[in-house]
Parts: sequence; structure tokens; C-alpha cells
Amino acid sequence: MSPQQNDVQVLENAMIAKVQEEADQILAKAQAQADDIRRQAQEQADTEREAILKRAQEEAQASQSHLLATAQMAAQTLQLKRREQLLERVFTEARQRLTAVVQEPDYGQIVRRLVREAVMRLSATELLVLADASTRKVLDDALLADLEKELGVQLRFGGLLAQGTGIIVQTTDGHRRYDNTLETRLARMRDTLRAPVYHLLRGETL
Repeated sequence: MSPQQNDVQVLENAMIAKVQEEADQILAKAQAQADDIRRQAQEQADTEREAILKRAQEEAQASQSHLLATAQMAAQTLQLKRREQLLERVFTEARQRLTAVVQEPDYGQIVRRLVREAVMRLSATELLVLADASTRKVLDDALLADLEKELGVQLRFGGLLAQGTGIIVQTTDGHRRYDNTLETRLARMRDTLRAPVYHLLRGETL
């Protein structure tokens, strides 16, 4: 090989080596970019997956909490409904037994207390006392006279009650009255007795 051919060969080899080096660099850069793209895509996919899982867990927890709250509310509502039904039955039975109170030996003392309480509520000097037929048998003129002395007021029998057991006291002009029948007293005491009766029905001590 002549010196000129040798120089050409060296130049060709150098050019080939340079081209190969540049090609390798391009490939390496492309590979790095591809790896970076894959890494970023994987990170984004992982982030999105975690976000989806977190959102799903939160929705599941919210749904579970809502269902639990709904169930608790339904149970509480049912419990209150049954409690009121039970209490209503108790008070209904109590109302039905009120008429038997007039047969008690101490009913006269009960009537005395009913009249006394009504008179003190009205704070008037002259009053009419209305009573049912059974109570009227106990609330005779002698008892009225005795109560007049005790309370310092004028008391007159004002007639029979159309309904109810016990007495109603009113002013002579009828503008003010105090219903102290046993039925009305039970109704007034209902809210106060609600909690104690419920506890007793459950076997609890007061």
C-alpha cells in the first residue's frame, strides 16, 4: 500500500470512529430520555393509583359512617317509639283505674287535698266547687264548711261535672278555674313522670 493510500485509510477509519462515537452518544441520550420518560410515567401512574385508592378508601369510610349513623338513628327512633308506646299503655291503664280511687277508704282526705290545692291556686275569697257524682257523696256540706274554716274562704257547691273524676274549683263569675280532676292531674304529671316510669319499666331503681 502506497503512502497516499495509507493516509486515506487512516482518515476513513477516523471518520468511521467519529461517526460511531456520535451514534453511540445519540443512542445513549435517547436511552436516557426513554428511561426518564418511563420513570416519570411510572411515578405518575403510582401517584394516580395512590390517589384513586385513597379516594376509594375515603368514600368507603364515608359510606360506612353514613350507614352506621343511619342505623343508629333508626335504632334510636325505634327505641323512642317503643318507649312512648309503653308509656302510653301505662298511662292509659292508670287513667282507667282512676275511677276506682273513689272507692278507697281515704278518698275523703284525697278530696280535701284536691280542694285545698285548687283554692290556693286561685287565691279568691268566694269560690264554687264542682264535682262528679261519686266525689259529691264525699264532698258534703260538712266537708265544705270544714274547708271554709281551714282556708278562710267561702265555698259553695257549683254543680256536677259532665266528665272526669274529682273536682274543679272556679270563681263565682266563672272567669278563672282550676281543674283538679284526677284525669287532669295525671296529664299534668305525665311529662314529670315519663323518665321515672320508663326507668321502673326497665327494672331500674330510682
